[in-house]
Amino acid sequence: MNAEPLIQLDGIVKRYNVGLPNEAEVLHGVSMQLARGEFVALIGPSGSGKSTLLNVLGLLEKPTAGSYRILGEETTTLDDAGRTRRRGSSLGFVFQFHHLLPAFTALENVTLPALMKEGRVSAAQREHAREVLAAMGLKDAMAKKPGELSGGMQQRVAIARALVLQPPLVLADEPTGNLDTASSNEVFALLRQLHAERGISFLVVTHDPRLAARCDRVVELVDGRVQRDEPQQASSG
Repeated sequence: MNAEPLIQLDGIVKRYNVGLPNEAEVLHGVSMQLARGEFVALIGPSGSGKSTLLNVLGLLEKPTAGSYRILGEETTTLDDAGRTRRRGSSLGFVFQFHHLLPAFTALENVTLPALMKEGRVSAAQREHAREVLAAMGLKDAMAKKPGELSGGMQQRVAIARALVLQPPLVLADEPTGNLDTASSNEVFALLRQLHAERGISFLVVTHDPRLAARCDRVVELVDGRVQRDEPQQASSG
């Protein structure tokens, strides 16, 4: 009955400037796992190691020690090409700042992952991108460029881009941190809706305790160690 975890970290250590006088250890043996279909908040004070942990989870940085498995595959032994392949097939990313290309339309921005992965965008991929944008309430904004969209709409385009290759896990780094309260609530509600309807797993880094309270589980990082990891009842507020 035990399903394989979507991701599993065991004893992850991350040091910078190894061997130099200013060597610093940021993560001190972090272990955690995330199952398919979970919606998890990652919280902690500034300097706790959240960004470093997210970079490790996103295969953007290799840990100094420890094991990181995605769907059973050990990633710490992969070369750059293998890490890029695994990142493209398993992970989507949403950031605080949307990082949309200003010269591209919303639709072109959303099809960018397919273009980068395969060198072209097929008709089926373009149609899927349209469907995802429509699901985001952006049916009438596909031909608009980012500068013609509100901040909340731009972030919804960024979420559509993260989902277009249908990854099992989306890593969201302060996805509402650059939005006003109304837009923040709107975007977070959309993430919860996508989680419910599509079964996508989310790991959301947030400083906002109101948003963390609306997640199903909270992992708290303090000084590079997991201080708390517990499920909670997600509220509707």
